[in-house]
Amino acid sequence: MAGHKKKVLIVGAGVAGGIVAEVLKQRVNSEWVPVAFVDDDPKKQTTILHGLPVLGNRHCITNIVKKLKINYIVIAMPSVSGEVIKQIVEICQKTKVQLKILPGIYDLITGKIKISDIRDIEVEDLLGRSAVTLNINEIANYLTDKVVLITGAGGSIGSEICRQIAVFEPKMIVLLGHGENSIYEIERELKQKYPDVPLAAVIADIRDCRRVSQIFNQFRPAVVFHAAAHKHVPLMEKNQEEAVKNNIQGTRILTEAAHLNNTEIFVLISTDKAVNPTSVMGATKRAAEMVIQWMNGVSTTNFVAVRFGNVLGSRGSVIPLFKKQIASGGPVTVTHPAMKRYFMTIYEAVQLVIQAGALARGGEIFVLDMGQPIYITDLAKNLIRLSGYEPGKDIAIQYTGIRPGEKYEEKLYSDEEQIMPTKHERIFKIASKKNNFIGLIDMLEIVDQCNYSNQELLAYLMNVVGLKQN
Repeated sequence: MAGHKKKVLIVGAGVAGGIVAEVLKQRVNSEWVPVAFVDDDPKKQTTILHGLPVLGNRHCITNIVKKLKINYIVIAMPSVSGEVIKQIVEICQKTKVQLKILPGIYDLITGKIKISDIRDIEVEDLLGRSAVTLNINEIANYLTDKVVLITGAGGSIGSEICRQIAVFEPKMIVLLGHGENSIYEIERELKQKYPDVPLAAVIADIRDCRRVSQIFNQFRPAVVFHAAAHKHVPLMEKNQEEAVKNNIQGTRILTEAAHLNNTEIFVLISTDKAVNPTSVMGATKRAAEMVIQWMNGVSTTNFVAVRFGNVLGSRGSVIPLFKKQIASGGPVTVTHPAMKRYFMTIYEAVQLVIQAGALARGGEIFVLDMGQPIYITDLAKNLIRLSGYEPGKDIAIQYTGIRPGEKYEEKLYSDEEQIMPTKHERIFKIASKKNNFIGLIDMLEIVDQCNYSNQELLAYLMNVVGLKQN
């Protein structure tokens, strides 16, 4: 074997591992050479698969690396839980060998895997859960050959909605956003990956009633995913009027346009911060949910909301900040040791949002199963270790104190809300609760008139959605 070749041990001798082995062997000029598998299935151990021996289970990795002088370990188990990945990563890290992973399960459907798909381990891999089962026929029934409009299409959630919807061959995807660069980027990506799906890139402010009306009249969307929102809690505490205009008034303008143009399904992307809100941002998102339920009562459009927690890898998540802090030598800043949050990968969250759209009958607030909440400190420690450092020794963790509007722990539904199952095991719905629609309408009127103070806005939010500021 040529001296420059790098020996690869593949963890997982299933379908994904087999494809990785074949891809690596077929690459004539590749510096990676697969030499063996490990797999926890006793039936596979001591066998030969794809011309490579299966030398044992995960607990044999350390010895195999030493014996065969392995240069790279590739984890090829895209359908297992994040907890299993975490256990394997902990074993592999002790070998000091470079560690890679083949993420996701989508490409396995077609059997297409590229060398570029094999990447470094990310903290998302440690938190991932078993693959979501989707009812493809139900989703196709409401998306295929339909005009679908996504607001906030250039954002983390909005752009992932675009990617996943494109698979279902809609009649057109309308990419609506305020930031021209992000809309340009997602348009370019979709054109390259899905050249047969018609696209319309539209730069607009959802608070501009005339412009929104023009867009809906032009494209007549059958389905709308409303992902545009101001989401940054501390910033919205300082810019309350903007939060109200964008998150409440913008939602109202969109829902009225959808109603007037006979949109079939309208899905609002909501947040766990809408539950018992202590921040202006959370209160405005709860009010947006109320707008959805109010409009559903006067329209033939099925208006629904989907509520979930934090998504890993989004632009507003803590992960990019932690990475920058680690790269600069620390410290990594966490608000409080008791701070917990629900986390989900963007990919899984959007899968469930799209599935929830198929369940829409009108007026529902759907809640996604987010698993168990995670301590932010544990998340920081995992990220530090994945970066090759030891928490507290190489990189310090510094506690900065809880900020205005923040809670120690979020809930996905309040004590007054009753949670009910749906046809999908990871999607629940909230039984209708009494809403202060009269107060909501009064608040929308004063926002329209642009004649109010921040104190008046806060008073309305406290009255309409029960905002409790800490």
